[in-house]
Amino acid sequence: MSRVRPPAAAAVLGLLTCLAGCSSASTAVEGCMGEQAVGATSGELAGTYVGEGDAEGTTITLEVPESGSGGKVTVRGWPTGDWHKSELGDSFDGSGTWSVVPGGTSATEFAHVALSLTAPERFLPGDTLDSLSIAEDDGRTYLYEDGDPDVCPAFRLRLQGG
Repeated sequence: MSRVRPPAAAAVLGLLTCLAGCSSASTAVEGCMGEQAVGATSGELAGTYVGEGDAEGTTITLEVPESGSGGKVTVRGWPTGDWHKSELGDSFDGSGTWSVVPGGTSATEFAHVALSLTAPERFLPGDTLDSLSIAEDDGRTYLYEDGDPDVCPAFRLRLQGG
C-alpha cells in the first residue's frame, strides 16, 4: 500500500500545480473581467453600464463632472439596502453624485467609484451599494461589487460600447 501512495501523491501534486499555473489570470476578477484598476479618470469611466450576473436588469449612468466636484449618477433597478427595503422594495431608481477614489501604493489597494445617492432619498454610507471597484481589459470596462476575491464578482456592470 505504501508503494501506491507516492505515485498517487505525485499525480495529485502535479494536478494542483497545473491548476494554479495553467491560467494566466492571477485573480478571479482578472480571469472573468480584466485587471483591477489602480487609477482611472472620470472621463474614462463616464457612460452607461448594464448589469450582468446578479446585476441583470440594473443600469448605472456616470456623467462627467463639470468641475472638480463629483459628476451626476443615475441608477435604475439599483439594489436597496436592508434599512430601506420596507419602503422602497428590493430595488429602486435614483440619482446622486459619483467620484473616482484612486488606489493606494500597495499591491492590494485598487481604485473604486464612490456613489452618493440622494434620490429618491438621501442614503447614508452602507444603506445601499455605494462603492464599486473597477476592472479594465481589452477595451472593456466593468464596475463591480468587490466581494470574495476568489470568485468572479456576481454583481457586475459592463460599460456599453466597451
